[in-house]
Amino acid sequence: MKYWSIKKKVWLAVVLTAIVMMIGAVSLTFFLYERLYIEKQVDLLVMQGEELARFYDEYGADAHFQERLTWTEQSIDADVLFTDDPMQLGSGAPFEPYSYENLITFEERQQLLDGETVVIRRSHPHFHQDILGVAVPLFLNEHLSGAVLLSMPLSEVHEPFLQLRMHLASTIILVVMLVVFIGNKMIHNVVQPLSDMKRVAKIMADGDFSRRIPESTRGDELGQLARSFNSLSSSLEKVEQNRREFLANVSHELRTPLSYMKGYAEAMAEGVIKQKKGLMIIQKEANRLERLVNDLLDLAQLEGDSYPLQFEPIAFAQLINDVIEPFEWIAAQKNIRIIRKLDEDSIIHGDSDRLEQVIRNLLDNAIHYTPPGKSITLALTTTNKVSKLVITDEGAGIPEEDLPIVTERFYRVDKARTRQNGGTGLGLAIVSQIIKKHGGTFELSSRVGQGTSARITLKNAE
Repeated sequence: MKYWSIKKKVWLAVVLTAIVMMIGAVSLTFFLYERLYIEKQVDLLVMQGEELARFYDEYGADAHFQERLTWTEQSIDADVLFTDDPMQLGSGAPFEPYSYENLITFEERQQLLDGETVVIRRSHPHFHQDILGVAVPLFLNEHLSGAVLLSMPLSEVHEPFLQLRMHLASTIILVVMLVVFIGNKMIHNVVQPLSDMKRVAKIMADGDFSRRIPESTRGDELGQLARSFNSLSSSLEKVEQNRREFLANVSHELRTPLSYMKGYAEAMAEGVIKQKKGLMIIQKEANRLERLVNDLLDLAQLEGDSYPLQFEPIAFAQLINDVIEPFEWIAAQKNIRIIRKLDEDSIIHGDSDRLEQVIRNLLDNAIHYTPPGKSITLALTTTNKVSKLVITDEGAGIPEEDLPIVTERFYRVDKARTRQNGGTGLGLAIVSQIIKKHGGTFELSSRVGQGTSARITLKNAE
């Protein structure tokens, strides 16, 4: 049974519940019939028999006793038979003087002769029907001188109970139908969603994350589980899509420099281009390939928690100045001003090498996208708990719809920016991961044609 499905187990529980209810109802019927109704009839017959015995003891078999016999027979709707010879009951008389079947057994006749009341419940020897009877010994002057038998057919006892049994049977049928209905609803509302989850889980195990479970509007645990399951499916589908895009992007990014290197090497071998020029281009592509591999390795380490960060107190303003210094010459070549507004009191807790990488990536992007004659501003402010660095350029800006996904791997806002004169497309993804590892926040805000602001918030050192 432990290998049965939940649906089979629920149906088994429903069937067992219905059977138990039917058995209980039938048992209740027999209890009411045997213990309450039949016993009450027996008590009534015994009481009337004892009352006749009292009359017999007082008046004997005279007219008063006969009148009492007649009255008793009419009042309790039972056959009342009197005999002044108790031995006749044992031989079947007075029902049938020549009958060879006994109304009472030998043991019961002995009880009667000993002065004990006998209750019988058996087939009538003449009318071939079940009867309920009470044989009461009659004493006169403390001597056994007769017996009286009060009896009634059990069919008459059954008749008042038939209506109750009909009502009870109807109630049992209705209850069973209700149990089956509830069981069916339970299977539909409880078991079916679980079966759907099992089916979808098998499909997901085969790599298909596009399936979803129909979500109900109810707010119970199953509804919440269905929504959580669908959320998991969506997340896995997105992860799988990102994985495929990542592999495709990596393949494309690696193929481009390798193709250039191979092409120029063949051109050099055939003498199409000069060796010096070909080697310069091959070296340039090799450097791009090296940067791409290093960025991929950095990103993989940051995402997989395999890169140890060396946290220490850092003078944040000094670190920023150290990073800006080599970029000033590049900015001057493009006629771009770098404006510094740095709070020298800022002391943060972090990895200096990784934070230098963050500022280099952001500053490199700002210089690339800022046209000549414009400026780039680095503003560092400090509060009691955090330091905030804002790098603002006056470049082309980022479209609003691209802001939520600009930190994804290999994403480029400028689709016209080629891989030869552009970066690897991993810079902002690396920045986002490094800041996240430091417990800080990284936000971008931009307006097309007005520039972009990158905001970094880091905790101060205690």
